[in-house]
Amino acid sequence: MKTSITSRIFYHIYPLGMCGAPEQNDFSSPAGNGLLRLIRKIPELCSLGINAVYIGPLFESSAHGYDTVDYYHVDRRLGTNDDLKKLVAALHENGIAVVLDAVFNHTGRHFFAFRDIQEKGWDSAYKDWYVNVDFSRRSPEGDSFTYESWNGCYDLVKLNTSNSAVREHLFGAVRYWIEQFNIDGLRLDAADSLDGNFMDALSGFCRAIDPDFWLMGEVVHGDYRNWAHEGRLDSVTNYESYKGLWSSFNDRNFFEIAWSMNRQFGREGLYPHLHLYNFVDNHDVVRAASVLKNPAHLYPLYGLLFTIPGVPSVYYGSENGVRGSKQNGSDAELRPALLDSADELSLACKPSESSAHLEKTISDFIRIRKEHGALQNGSYRQLFVDMDRFAFMRDNGKEQLIIAVNSGETEAPVQIPEQLLASPHRDWVDILAPEGHRFRCEGGNLSLSVPSSWLRILKAA
Repeated sequence: MKTSITSRIFYHIYPLGMCGAPEQNDFSSPAGNGLLRLIRKIPELCSLGINAVYIGPLFESSAHGYDTVDYYHVDRRLGTNDDLKKLVAALHENGIAVVLDAVFNHTGRHFFAFRDIQEKGWDSAYKDWYVNVDFSRRSPEGDSFTYESWNGCYDLVKLNTSNSAVREHLFGAVRYWIEQFNIDGLRLDAADSLDGNFMDALSGFCRAIDPDFWLMGEVVHGDYRNWAHEGRLDSVTNYESYKGLWSSFNDRNFFEIAWSMNRQFGREGLYPHLHLYNFVDNHDVVRAASVLKNPAHLYPLYGLLFTIPGVPSVYYGSENGVRGSKQNGSDAELRPALLDSADELSLACKPSESSAHLEKTISDFIRIRKEHGALQNGSYRQLFVDMDRFAFMRDNGKEQLIIAVNSGETEAPVQIPEQLLASPHRDWVDILAPEGHRFRCEGGNLSLSVPSSWLRILKAA
C-alpha cells in the first residue's frame, strides 16, 4: 500500500450479502449491479473516516463465494469485470485502498479442473490439481473418486498448490487482478491451511509487480509469526484479541484482554513489530451487537479496537449496530442485505437514533486514531487492570497517550502510580471529552475517574 498500513482504517464488505445477491448462482442470469451500487456507499465511508476496504469474495462462484468457479471473472450476481474496475477507481479517487479476498486453498466443485476429473477420471489432465485424489473409493458427494476437502466441507476441494500448473493459474489471476483492477493487496482465505512455500512464492510474485503490495492471511489459531514475517505475509487476522475484546466485557474480566495484549505487544511480547488485523466481528462470527450482553458496551468495545496496537477494521453495518447470529448452522444473518435497491444511497435498515450515535462515536474514534501517531505505531504498556477497569499507554517517542476503560455500571476510579508513566508530564487532558477533563499527578499517583461503559484517552496537557 502506498500509505503506511498503520494509518489505514479498514471497512470489511461481504458483497454477496450486502448487495442482496441470490444465494445460488445459476451461471446464466445477466450480470447484476451490486458493485456499481457499492460506489454510492463511498461518501458514507469517507464520512466515517475509512481509507481502506477489504471486499470479497468477488469472483464467480456457486454459492457463498468461497467455492470459486472462475478466478478471472467477477461473480455475475455482483456485476462484471468492468464494474469492478469502476468501483476500485472510484475508491482510489477518494483515497481508499482496496484489498480483495483470494481463495487459493480450495475451489468449488464447478471449477473447470474438478469437472474435468468428474468427466474423465484417471485420464483427466487435472487429477493432480487437487490433494489426495483417490479413485479407489467414492466421495461423500457421490463422485467416483474422493479427495481432500477443507475442514470436512466437500463442496470445497483442496487445491494442490505445489503443482506448477496450479500456481501458474492462480498467479496469473493475481497478475490479472493487479494489472486490470489496480488493487492494493490481498487477504488470503484459510491462510492457516495454505502451504508455506506457496505463500512465499506468492509474496515474491506480488512484490515483483508492486513492491508496496499488501498480503494479509486469515489465521485463527497459532503463532502469528509463522505467517507474518519477511518474505511471506505482512499481517494476519488477530483472532486472539477479537475473542478477548468481547469476552472481557461479557465476563467482567479485563484480565483476559490485558493478558493477550501483554503476550502480543508488551515488553516481552511476541509481536512488537507486527501490525495485526483487528476486528470485533466479521462475516464468520456473531455480530458485536449480538454477542455483547450489555448494548452499552459497544461504545468502549470500539474504543479499545481503535486504541490497541494493530490495524482496525469495521464490518459493514456494524457501525449502525446491525445484529446477527448464526442460525441452524447458517451464516446468512451475519451477512445481510443492507443496500436498499429503491434508494441506493441509504441502508435498508434505517439507522435509529442510538445507531446513529454509535456511528458518530466510531467516527470520532477513527478521527482521534488518525490524529495521533502513538495510536498508529506506538509501543504498548499496561498500567492498570481490574475486573471491570483497564488502562494502558501507547508511546511512539513523540507523544504518550493513556487509555483507560470502565465496563462497570457506575463511574469508577483508576489510579496509576506515577513511576509507571515514565513521563515528566504531571497534567493530562481527556481528548474524548468536549469539555477537556483534566487530571493531575499528585502524591505519586495519577488518579482519574472513568464514566460508566466508557473510556478516557488522556494526552499530556
